[in-house]
Amino acid sequence: MEVLWHRNATIYQVDPSLFKDGDGDGCGDFRGLRSRLDHLRLLGADCLWLMPFYRSPFRDGGYDVVDHLDVDPRFGDITDFIAMMERADELGIRVMVELVVQHTSDQHPWFQQARCDRNSRYRDYYIWSDEPVDTGVSTAFPGVEDGVWTWDEQAQQYYRHVFYSHQPDLNIANPRVREEICRIMGFWLRLGVCGFRIDAASYMMRSASNADPRDGGLWWLNEMRDYVRQRSPSAILMGEADVGVHEYSEYFKDGRRLTWLLDFWLNNHIFLALARGRAQPLNDAIETRSPAPGFCSHVQWLRNHDQLDLDQLQPEERKEVLAAFAPDEDMRIYGHGVRRRLAPMLGGDARRIAMAHSLLFSLPGVPIVRYGEEIGMGDDLARPERLAVRTPMQWSRRRNGGFSAAAADELVVAPVDDADYGYARVNVEAQLGVPGSVLSQTQTFIRTRQGMRELIGDACLAKCDAPSVFGVRYDEPETGSVAVLFTNLGAEPVSFEFDAPDLTTLVDVLSDRPYPPIEGSPLRIEMDGYGYRWLRHEELTLPPGHRGRSQDE
Repeated sequence: MEVLWHRNATIYQVDPSLFKDGDGDGCGDFRGLRSRLDHLRLLGADCLWLMPFYRSPFRDGGYDVVDHLDVDPRFGDITDFIAMMERADELGIRVMVELVVQHTSDQHPWFQQARCDRNSRYRDYYIWSDEPVDTGVSTAFPGVEDGVWTWDEQAQQYYRHVFYSHQPDLNIANPRVREEICRIMGFWLRLGVCGFRIDAASYMMRSASNADPRDGGLWWLNEMRDYVRQRSPSAILMGEADVGVHEYSEYFKDGRRLTWLLDFWLNNHIFLALARGRAQPLNDAIETRSPAPGFCSHVQWLRNHDQLDLDQLQPEERKEVLAAFAPDEDMRIYGHGVRRRLAPMLGGDARRIAMAHSLLFSLPGVPIVRYGEEIGMGDDLARPERLAVRTPMQWSRRRNGGFSAAAADELVVAPVDDADYGYARVNVEAQLGVPGSVLSQTQTFIRTRQGMRELIGDACLAKCDAPSVFGVRYDEPETGSVAVLFTNLGAEPVSFEFDAPDLTTLVDVLSDRPYPPIEGSPLRIEMDGYGYRWLRHEELTLPPGHRGRSQDE
């Protein structure tokens, strides 16, 4: 029987180079990560998503890979990876890794052999042309890259790259390339990973369609899924596919392709709703999107390691979000994105941060917490492009924020050290066990969510007459239990009626403060500004012969 661990997981995203330095050389590594896995258990996260750790020149955070089957020396070696995996297993944490195979580094042996010899078997591992031609894709980094073609003097041809010019695109249409990808997946599955986050999945499928146009190349996802399931039935595929919401169902294909799909559509509308302080953008976005089929899930997050890309919004909506959360030009990127972390975007307001996390953990799907978001870390806008949000984890107020014992000039990246979000003020130690801290609140959200079985049930919107309040109802069919989760996106307190005739009594499971009991018909619910109330239907009927419980018992 398939293990459905992924239905109620909480993902914690880690960049191993920036999490914890275990050997004092200034760069995070597997020894350091292994020593801090208990932080994930304390938080309640049960799935670790590791960003790239493969051999790489690290010109793009490790997404420029030169060997998919080896650990980069900066992180240790394969035995350090295995030791980390064993510790994660002891703690009940599954580990998901990146599958970065839409492109490689231009230093990869495949590319080096391809550019040296037109007759090499590796020549067709990449996409070449005598002249720049339109292949239907544009650069992912407008303003940084002029286009998708770069001339290679040694090869005497142009090679295509959707991302940076040092990342040539692999030719997924070549069956040998697909065999190599399967070999990569098989290697890491044998070492115990629980699945893969497929980087740039939509670009890969478009490339696969050049071999067979069926389903726009999405047949390749079927083959990947079959390969993974044959070797590890409980393993999953999570796809990065920033595509139109109408395409989502094809990426799931009734559960035969992706298990998890990163939901860029809803992510964009979360921030539109937050900018307006109104639930309508979220309601509309959820009603537009088809539910995930079967045991599959959309995956939700607030901020990740990239820019907040607002491509899914209309131009005027995009302007609203940029004006609210990136008013200065240096906070923006690529003309349509935001390069900031969540806490600075919300003005460091602990109430708004808690409200945003209530929203994240109440949404249908699987939530991601990126390292540092659970303590309200800030960003470093002095760093270029997306690197502004890629700074070391802040563990304590000690040197380098407890990230590394190395000298400052040996650090791979300096930690944030400003007055508002610097490590002396914002760190794990300072928030441990402190009621009301961002860490304590995030921990409570995660653990409460995992304890509410209703949240893996059927979800539908719980609309009310308060425009600032987002609500979602969950019905767990096996037990008949019902939960209703409300989040007030606005700064003003609200009181509203919730008309659900089948729910006679609702009691608080989690709230931003103690509230009076919910009474009336229809039920009347009160909430503070930026407040939240996670409610459960209280069944008052007792079995025959049950005397109840007195206050004296």
